[in-house]
Amino acid sequence: MAPLPGETYFQALEPYPYVSTGIPFFEACLHHAVDTFGAERIYVIVSTSISITANFTRLKTALGTRIIGVRYGIRQHVPWDDVVEVAQELVDLDADLVVTLGAGSLTDAAKVATLAAANDALTIDALEKLRGKDSAAIRPVTIPTINIPTSLAGGEYNPHAGATDLRIHRKAGFTHPSMVARLVILDPALTISTPARVWLSSGVRAVDHCVEGLCSPFFREDAGQTEANQTASKKQEIENIFLDGLAKLLPSLLTTKTYPTDLDARRNEMLGVLDSMRGLLLGNVQVGASHGIGHQLGPLGVGHGETSCVMLPAVLRWNLERGDDFVRRRQQLVLQAFWAHQTVSELLKAGGLDQGTATAGEVVRTYVASLGMPTTLQDVGIRREWLDKLAENSMTDRNISTNPVPIAGAAQVKEILNLAMDGQRTESR
Repeated sequence: MAPLPGETYFQALEPYPYVSTGIPFFEACLHHAVDTFGAERIYVIVSTSISITANFTRLKTALGTRIIGVRYGIRQHVPWDDVVEVAQELVDLDADLVVTLGAGSLTDAAKVATLAAANDALTIDALEKLRGKDSAAIRPVTIPTINIPTSLAGGEYNPHAGATDLRIHRKAGFTHPSMVARLVILDPALTISTPARVWLSSGVRAVDHCVEGLCSPFFREDAGQTEANQTASKKQEIENIFLDGLAKLLPSLLTTKTYPTDLDARRNEMLGVLDSMRGLLLGNVQVGASHGIGHQLGPLGVGHGETSCVMLPAVLRWNLERGDDFVRRRQQLVLQAFWAHQTVSELLKAGGLDQGTATAGEVVRTYVASLGMPTTLQDVGIRREWLDKLAENSMTDRNISTNPVPIAGAAQVKEILNLAMDGQRTESR
């Protein structure tokens, strides 16, 4: 398939997704919908806010009569009710392509809904049974998806999705290789209208991917990965990808905070997100407690990226205080990545930090605060009386078990939550 003039088109991961960038999103979407996928019956999932803008009008005009259905908005953290409604419409309308225009909740909803449609899981109970099945017993997705993201969440690159069972207010994970998008269209100009808090906090989420990736037990010599992933060269490749991601993200997010219309910075951030996801996926690198706890903060009303803003500093602190030499070495690598960039180091020094003594938790918290993002659980409306239940729910998340410092039970999760609640700046050295 030949790219259009001005378009950059490449394979991001094996086998999917491919990435298109360099031309307006609606032109790329029409080109690939018709010439790549041969689609005639396109179902669009658009965020409520974007649906009233000229950008959505441009997409509708481009796709024309090929659009056979539109879903206006998915509630935050993807309630199962929304998923089964979309899955039912995909079946009823005989859709042959899904296009999402918006942020991470739409991406996850499309993943789970297309999987549900392929497996006739069109009720809440059927969706619950689908989640419990072995991957080999699940029929693969048959309707391809094009994601046009307007945040830096990064979910468009992986075959995982989170959706919330509102009956118990718990977010559950769905995974199947076929759920990943076939194509991701990156258009920095489209994202200028994304609210600054959403854009910047989702950028911190990508930073969290890189930081917890760099600190992952994957890099331990005794981690027990497959033979292919045990080689030093493989680990070095993945480490470099995470560092490249931070090199793109950290200074560019600061630029966007001050100059929101700088398209080069936004493009760098979008490519930094791709680096963060490539690092995780190429080596099946597992993240830790910042993600594990963050998944359960979502159902309590905390925004997807804001969970990383408030949890990553506390998790880094807790891990440093209880970790071994491996943990200290990996956090030192994180520190080097932050201090390596002049604009970032100047900001950290202005925040009162010293390069020789500051810990990774302090550095991340200062950086997050400089973006104007929340840094404590209190900032995002979490009450102390909720912490016990939150700790219990977090223990059900698989990323708790892959934290670089083992977490034995809910009591230790609560220790981390207390650090995030108080936002104390004094840390063990």
